Amino acid sequence: MSDNQRAITDDQRRHAKLIWDYHQMHHKPRPCDAAIGLGSHDLGVPAFCAELYRAGLFPTLVFSGGSNPTAPDRFPRGEAVHFREHALALGVPAEAVLLEPNARNTGQNITLSRDVLAAAGIAVKTVLLVSMPYMERRAFATARKVWPEVEVVCASAPLEFDDYLKTIGDEKLVVDQLVGDLQRVIEYPKLGFAIEQDVPEDVHVAYESLLKDGFDSRLLKV
Repeated sequence: MSDNQRAITDDQRRHAKLIWDYHQMHHKPRPCDAAIGLGSHDLGVPAFCAELYRAGLFPTLVFSGGSNPTAPDRFPRGEAVHFREHALALGVPAEAVLLEPNARNTGQNITLSRDVLAAAGIAVKTVLLVSMPYMERRAFATARKVWPEVEVVCASAPLEFDDYLKTIGDEKLVVDQLVGDLQRVIEYPKLGFAIEQDVPEDVHVAYESLLKDGFDSRLLKV
Protein backbone atom coordinates (compact mmCIF):
# COMPACT_ATOMS: atom_id res chain seq x y z
CA MET A 1 0.00 0.00 0.00
CA SER A 2 1.56 3.32 -1.08
CA ASP A 3 1.60 6.50 1.02
CA ASN A 4 -1.46 7.88 -0.73
CA GLN A 5 -3.23 4.59 -0.08
CA ARG A 6 -2.63 4.63 3.66
CA ALA A 7 -4.70 2.39 5.91
CA ILE A 8 -7.35 4.01 8.07
CA THR A 9 -7.42 3.78 11.87
CA ASP A 10 -10.09 1.93 13.85
CA ASP A 11 -11.77 5.23 14.81
CA GLN A 12 -11.75 6.43 11.21
CA ARG A 13 -13.20 3.10 10.08
CA ARG A 14 -16.00 3.39 12.65
CA HIS A 15 -16.85 6.91 11.53
CA ALA A 16 -16.68 5.95 7.86
CA LYS A 17 -19.00 2.98 8.42
CA LEU A 18 -21.59 5.26 10.06
CA ILE A 19 -21.54 7.46 6.96
CA TRP A 20 -21.59 4.40 4.67
CA ASP A 21 -24.74 3.12 6.39
CA TYR A 22 -26.36 6.56 6.20
CA HIS A 23 -25.71 6.84 2.47
CA GLN A 24 -27.72 3.69 1.77
CA MET A 25 -31.49 4.08 1.44
CA HIS A 26 -32.22 0.44 2.38
CA HIS A 27 -34.91 0.16 -0.30
CA LYS A 28 -35.98 -3.33 -1.29
CA PRO A 29 -35.41 -3.73 -5.04
CA ARG A 30 -38.72 -4.34 -6.80
CA PRO A 31 -40.06 -4.27 -10.35
CA CYS A 32 -39.90 -0.84 -12.00
CA ASP A 33 -40.73 0.53 -15.43
CA ALA A 34 -37.04 1.21 -16.16
CA ALA A 35 -33.64 1.34 -14.51
CA ILE A 36 -30.81 3.85 -14.76
CA GLY A 37 -27.24 2.72 -14.16
CA LEU A 38 -25.53 5.85 -12.86
CA GLY A 39 -22.07 6.43 -14.28
CA SER A 40 -19.06 6.16 -11.97
CA HIS A 41 -15.61 4.55 -11.74
CA ASP A 42 -17.09 1.26 -10.45
CA LEU A 43 -17.93 -1.69 -12.75
CA GLY A 44 -19.92 -3.12 -9.85
CA VAL A 45 -22.76 -0.87 -11.07
CA PRO A 46 -23.29 -2.51 -14.50
CA ALA A 47 -22.64 -5.93 -12.97
CA PHE A 48 -25.45 -5.40 -10.45
CA CYS A 49 -27.68 -3.93 -13.18
CA ALA A 50 -27.20 -7.18 -15.11
CA GLU A 51 -28.12 -9.20 -12.03
CA LEU A 52 -31.29 -7.17 -11.46
CA TYR A 53 -32.22 -7.41 -15.15
CA ARG A 54 -31.89 -11.20 -15.02
CA ALA A 55 -34.12 -11.15 -11.94
CA GLY A 56 -36.83 -9.51 -14.08
CA LEU A 57 -37.00 -6.19 -12.23
CA PHE A 58 -37.15 -3.98 -15.34
CA PRO A 59 -37.45 -4.34 -19.14
CA THR A 60 -35.29 -1.35 -20.09
CA LEU A 61 -31.98 -0.13 -18.74
CA VAL A 62 -30.28 3.21 -19.41
CA PHE A 63 -26.57 3.57 -18.80
CA SER A 64 -25.68 7.21 -18.26
CA GLY A 65 -22.36 9.02 -18.07
CA GLY A 66 -19.67 10.72 -20.12
CA SER A 67 -15.99 10.88 -19.25
CA ASN A 68 -15.31 10.35 -15.54
CA PRO A 69 -14.04 13.72 -14.23
CA THR A 70 -11.83 12.24 -11.50
CA ALA A 71 -10.55 9.21 -13.46
CA PRO A 72 -10.80 10.01 -17.19
CA ASP A 73 -8.37 7.24 -18.15
CA ARG A 74 -10.44 4.50 -16.53
CA PHE A 75 -13.23 4.61 -19.12
CA PRO A 76 -11.74 6.52 -22.07
CA ARG A 77 -14.86 6.16 -24.23
CA GLY A 78 -17.13 7.32 -21.43
CA GLU A 79 -18.78 5.61 -18.47
CA ALA A 80 -22.04 4.71 -20.24
CA VAL A 81 -20.28 3.05 -23.19
CA HIS A 82 -18.08 0.90 -20.97
CA PHE A 83 -20.95 0.07 -18.61
CA ARG A 84 -23.09 -1.06 -21.54
CA GLU A 85 -20.31 -3.30 -22.86
CA HIS A 86 -19.85 -4.84 -19.42
CA ALA A 87 -23.60 -5.54 -19.06
CA LEU A 88 -23.79 -7.07 -22.55
CA ALA A 89 -20.86 -9.34 -21.68
CA LEU A 90 -22.87 -10.46 -18.64
CA GLY A 91 -25.83 -11.44 -20.81
CA VAL A 92 -28.08 -8.38 -20.93
CA PRO A 93 -29.53 -8.22 -24.47
CA ALA A 94 -28.54 -5.19 -26.52
CA GLU A 95 -32.17 -4.31 -27.24
CA ALA A 96 -32.81 -3.83 -23.51
CA VAL A 97 -30.09 -1.17 -23.12
CA LEU A 98 -30.28 2.52 -23.98
CA LEU A 99 -27.26 4.80 -23.91
CA GLU A 100 -26.92 8.31 -22.46
CA PRO A 101 -23.26 9.26 -23.08
CA ASN A 102 -23.17 12.95 -22.14
CA ALA A 103 -24.00 13.39 -18.44
CA ARG A 104 -21.33 15.04 -16.31
CA ASN A 105 -23.07 14.85 -12.90
CA THR A 106 -25.88 13.03 -11.12
CA GLY A 107 -28.53 15.60 -12.01
CA GLN A 108 -27.68 15.20 -15.68
CA ASN A 109 -27.57 11.40 -15.31
CA ILE A 110 -31.21 11.50 -14.30
CA THR A 111 -32.58 14.31 -16.49
CA LEU A 112 -30.82 13.16 -19.66
CA SER A 113 -31.81 9.52 -19.02
CA ARG A 114 -35.40 10.68 -18.56
CA ASP A 115 -35.16 12.34 -21.99
CA VAL A 116 -33.69 9.18 -23.57
CA LEU A 117 -36.54 7.09 -22.15
CA ALA A 118 -39.13 9.60 -23.37
CA ALA A 119 -37.56 9.65 -26.85
CA ALA A 120 -37.83 5.84 -26.92
CA GLY A 121 -41.54 6.12 -26.07
CA ILE A 122 -41.16 4.45 -22.67
CA ALA A 123 -43.59 5.71 -20.03
CA VAL A 124 -42.01 5.72 -16.58
CA LYS A 125 -43.89 5.89 -13.30
CA THR A 126 -41.31 3.96 -11.28
CA VAL A 127 -37.54 4.06 -11.81
CA LEU A 128 -34.80 1.94 -10.26
CA LEU A 129 -31.59 3.93 -9.71
CA VAL A 130 -28.53 1.67 -9.56
CA SER A 131 -25.42 3.31 -8.16
CA MET A 132 -22.35 2.73 -6.05
CA PRO A 133 -23.40 1.88 -2.47
CA TYR A 134 -22.40 5.25 -1.01
CA MET A 135 -24.21 7.18 -3.77
CA GLU A 136 -27.74 5.94 -3.05
CA ARG A 137 -28.92 8.81 -0.85
CA ARG A 138 -27.54 11.53 -3.11
CA ALA A 139 -29.08 9.83 -6.16
CA PHE A 140 -32.43 9.60 -4.36
CA ALA A 141 -32.38 13.24 -3.24
CA THR A 142 -31.39 14.39 -6.72
CA ALA A 143 -34.07 12.34 -8.48
CA ARG A 144 -36.78 13.61 -6.14
CA LYS A 145 -35.75 17.15 -7.08
CA VAL A 146 -35.34 16.83 -10.85
CA TRP A 147 -37.92 14.10 -11.60
CA PRO A 148 -40.50 14.46 -8.81
CA GLU A 149 -43.34 12.78 -10.67
CA VAL A 150 -41.76 9.30 -10.61
CA GLU A 151 -41.41 6.91 -7.71
CA VAL A 152 -37.72 6.26 -7.02
CA VAL A 153 -36.25 2.98 -5.81
CA CYS A 154 -32.51 2.90 -5.07
CA ALA A 155 -30.27 -0.14 -5.36
CA SER A 156 -26.58 -0.98 -5.18
CA ALA A 157 -24.48 -4.11 -4.93
CA PRO A 158 -25.12 -5.61 -1.47
CA LEU A 159 -21.61 -5.21 -0.09
CA GLU A 160 -20.55 -4.66 3.50
CA PHE A 161 -18.26 -1.68 4.10
CA ASP A 162 -15.14 -3.79 4.71
CA ASP A 163 -15.82 -5.84 1.57
CA TYR A 164 -16.16 -2.65 -0.47
CA LEU A 165 -12.84 -1.38 0.88
CA LYS A 166 -11.20 -4.59 -0.33
CA THR A 167 -12.92 -4.34 -3.72
CA ILE A 168 -11.60 -0.82 -4.34
CA GLY A 169 -8.21 -1.45 -2.69
CA ASP A 170 -7.64 2.14 -1.52
CA GLU A 171 -9.08 2.86 1.93
CA LYS A 172 -8.33 6.58 1.97
CA LEU A 173 -9.92 7.10 -1.44
CA VAL A 174 -13.12 5.34 -0.34
CA VAL A 175 -13.37 7.42 2.85
CA ASP A 176 -12.67 10.60 0.86
CA GLN A 177 -15.57 9.66 -1.42
CA LEU A 178 -17.91 8.92 1.49
CA VAL A 179 -17.11 12.33 2.97
CA GLY A 180 -17.46 14.09 -0.39
CA ASP A 181 -20.85 12.53 -1.05
CA LEU A 182 -22.09 13.51 2.41
CA GLN A 183 -20.99 17.08 1.80
CA ARG A 184 -23.09 17.02 -1.39
CA VAL A 185 -26.10 15.62 0.46
CA ILE A 186 -25.78 18.56 2.87
CA GLU A 187 -24.95 21.33 0.37
CA TYR A 188 -26.86 20.42 -2.81
CA PRO A 189 -30.33 21.36 -1.47
CA LYS A 190 -29.05 24.91 -0.86
CA LEU A 191 -27.93 25.03 -4.51
CA GLY A 192 -31.26 23.71 -5.79
CA PHE A 193 -29.79 20.38 -6.95
CA ALA A 194 -31.53 18.00 -4.53
CA ILE A 195 -34.17 17.73 -1.83
CA GLU A 196 -33.18 18.12 1.83
CA GLN A 197 -32.18 14.99 3.76
CA ASP A 198 -32.10 14.74 7.54
CA VAL A 199 -28.53 14.05 8.73
CA PRO A 200 -28.41 12.45 12.21
CA GLU A 201 -26.14 13.99 14.82
CA ASP A 202 -23.80 10.98 15.01
CA VAL A 203 -23.31 11.12 11.24
CA HIS A 204 -22.48 14.84 11.49
CA VAL A 205 -19.93 14.10 14.24
CA ALA A 206 -18.34 11.36 12.12
CA TYR A 207 -18.21 13.71 9.12
CA GLU A 208 -16.51 16.51 11.06
CA SER A 209 -14.01 14.09 12.57
CA LEU A 210 -13.01 12.67 9.18
CA LEU A 211 -12.73 16.18 7.72
CA LYS A 212 -10.39 17.11 10.58
CA ASP A 213 -8.33 13.99 9.79
CA GLY A 214 -7.84 15.16 6.20
CA PHE A 215 -10.30 13.03 4.24
CA ASP A 216 -11.14 15.93 1.95
CA SER A 217 -9.92 15.22 -1.57
CA ARG A 218 -13.45 14.84 -2.94
CA LEU A 219 -14.94 18.00 -1.41
CA LEU A 220 -16.77 20.62 -3.43
CA LYS A 221 -15.56 24.18 -3.15
CA VAL A 222 -18.59 25.89 -1.54
